Amino acid sequence: MKQFIIAILLLFTGSALFAQDAKTYIHEGNELYSQKKYKDAEADYRKSVEKKNQSLEGNFNLGDALYKQKRYDDAVKNFNNIAATNANPLVKAGAYHNLGNALLSGKKYDESIDAYKKALLNNPKDDETRYNLAYAQEMLKKQQQQNKNNQNNQNNQNNQNNKNQNKNDKNNQDKKNQDKNNQDKNNQDKNQQNKDQQDKQNQQNQQQPNKVSKDDAQRMLDALNNQEQGTQDKLKNKKLKGGKAHIDKDW
Repeated sequence: MKQFIIAILLLFTGSALFAQDAKTYIHEGNELYSQKKYKDAEADYRKSVEKKNQSLEGNFNLGDALYKQKRYDDAVKNFNNIAATNANPLVKAGAYHNLGNALLSGKKYDESIDAYKKALLNNPKDDETRYNLAYAQEMLKKQQQQNKNNQNNQNNQNNQNNKNQNKNDKNNQDKKNQDKNNQDKNNQDKNQQNKDQQDKQNQQNQQQPNKVSKDDAQRMLDALNNQEQGTQDKLKNKKLKGGKAHIDKDW
């Protein structure tokens, strides 16, 4: 793509010394630019603009130096300013052409198309601008197609993620249900086991006589012995009372 650099055009505005200083910086900047020392060239172009605020050459070449440093946003501002402040159709065409290049390099294809169209309005015979316009239009189509493909891919990915999430949710829910069923069954089995053990214990308690401790058994035996002794004593006393008395017969 063509990138315009305006050759040094000495516009005698202001004092001769003032113009000479601006011209010197532009000349030095152009030398550095040709050596691909774009940052150093930028510094000289800025100095020329400081010396001569309306320096077309300094401003134009400053935009080119910014473009070469891939500072496209800064270059866009610079060329927009040139196009807005100059009435010369060829200057405006060159500014819009370079503006289109900066926008194109920044992948702002729709804006670059607009800039190239404005350049052609001011210079319809510029075939290179026309070529750049066609190129930008083609790149815009590719960008739109790529965006569409990316959106479709994103939608497909989102759908797949949703399916996977739904599947995971279902699996998790199934697992929770299975765990709950297992827990319920375990609880039922445990309750049944406890019931069986309780029934068995109750049955054993019914079948077995009540156990008596050794001390209780001794007390019960002593009580029986005492009771038996008391009974014998009563019988003995009763027997004694029931004996016949001796009667002397009076003959």
